Amino acid sequence: MISIESVRYSLRNLKQNKGRSALTIFSILVGIATIFIFISFGYGLYNYTNELTSSSSADKVIIMPQTAGGFGAVEGVVLNDTDVKEINKAAGVYEASGLYYGAVLVKQNSDQKYTFIIGYDPKKDFVISSFNIDVEKGRLLKPGDMKVAVLGYNYVISNKIFPKTFDINDNIEVNGVKLKVVGIMEEIGNPQDDSQVYISNNQFEEMFPDEESYGQIIARVDIKDINKVNENIERGLRKSRGVEEGKEDFYVQSFDELIESFASAINIIVGFVILIALISVLVSTINTANTMITSVLERYKEIGVLKAMGAKNSSIFEIFLFESAFLGTVAGIIGVAVGWGISYSAGAILKNLGWGFLQPYFSVYLFVGLILFAGITGAISGVFPAVKASKTNPVDALRNE
Repeated sequence: MISIESVRYSLRNLKQNKGRSALTIFSILVGIATIFIFISFGYGLYNYTNELTSSSSADKVIIMPQTAGGFGAVEGVVLNDTDVKEINKAAGVYEASGLYYGAVLVKQNSDQKYTFIIGYDPKKDFVISSFNIDVEKGRLLKPGDMKVAVLGYNYVISNKIFPKTFDINDNIEVNGVKLKVVGIMEEIGNPQDDSQVYISNNQFEEMFPDEESYGQIIARVDIKDINKVNENIERGLRKSRGVEEGKEDFYVQSFDELIESFASAINIIVGFVILIALISVLVSTINTANTMITSVLERYKEIGVLKAMGAKNSSIFEIFLFESAFLGTVAGIIGVAVGWGISYSAGAILKNLGWGFLQPYFSVYLFVGLILFAGITGAISGVFPAVKASKTNPVDALRNE
């Protein structure tokens, strides 16, 4: 246990060498702040994906046309009502329904914007529930609805899409067709989804008579063995579409699998950035060690005097180890504070820009853990200099001076 006298001596020395102390603190806090920022946002995304994997989507399977390198469906590949009927025949499928997707021009007076539109069958309640959202105001679409629309959340925020907001019973012009607003969706948290327009399948087919394919088909299935159900769907579609196994022009995936893929991608990105931050901390550890070694060399005579006055090797070791650990802890406290400030501000900016799902999550464990990590990092960087200082020969130190 380090003595009170050694602590006072160390703090006095750090105060006398403010420039060196500040440089050491800065080199460590940059890495700590970076780690804090990305872990807090990583936690936030983790919580977001957990919300998506709710019971409302656990029993849903999505069927989509095969894409060309991940950008749009392969030309000529369509999913239509024949495929919906075939999916409904598969063992373990309770019901299935197709969704249309398209790009449209929406207008408010002389202002106009391009956005996305979704057409779905209002009779199939499970379709909209699979998105894990509900209406903020008004109502969802009803069977038989024509010339009406439900709007995304951004339409009720001024200057987000248009200067003026929309309200229930207002009219919005979509591709030259006036639709009555009957509902406003609650906020999802990203600009694209919160700017979408929702209409019925029948309305979509009237507005886009040349559209041949659903953007996707959603099926509500038995979750007892969802993988088996997926295989049943794939087998039925291969047979009806006349394609061989391994050459499918479609793919089947559960919502949970989609979310897991998204979460895995996020984890890889966050992990990579944290790795870079850890490398930064490692570099700062080496810099701190070099700084402490320089301190030992500059205080060679001082160490000699302390030893001549009876200071033990252990006391000298404690002094230098405490100094480096103290600097690391201070760097950790400041780094966590800086990281919190940047994360909080960035979260507010992202939310204002419409990226509400990109929000940091602050855990007590994150605060305490990183401060302890910084203190330990500082202590480790000071071990070698402390050993070197403790082994100083007082006679040589005083003679060389």
